[in-house]
Amino acid sequence: MPGGVPWSVYLKMLSSSLLAMCAGAQVVHWYYRPDLTIPEIPPKPGELRTELLGLRERHRESQVSQQ
Repeated sequence: MPGGVPWSVYLKMLSSSLLAMCAGAQVVHWYYRPDLTIPEIPPKPGELRTELLGLRERHRESQVSQQ
């Protein structure tokens, strides 16, 4: 095994780290409660708040370049 560690110790560490990662992900999902629903109709361009920031910047750039 890597680093001269016996199989039993390696498997214990592997399983405990995997369990800790899964538990951490579960706690984050409980805390933030993400919306995992998929909308039936996709949003129009510019409707999402994250897209609006990019559209405003592009709009400003196009106005500056046109002047």
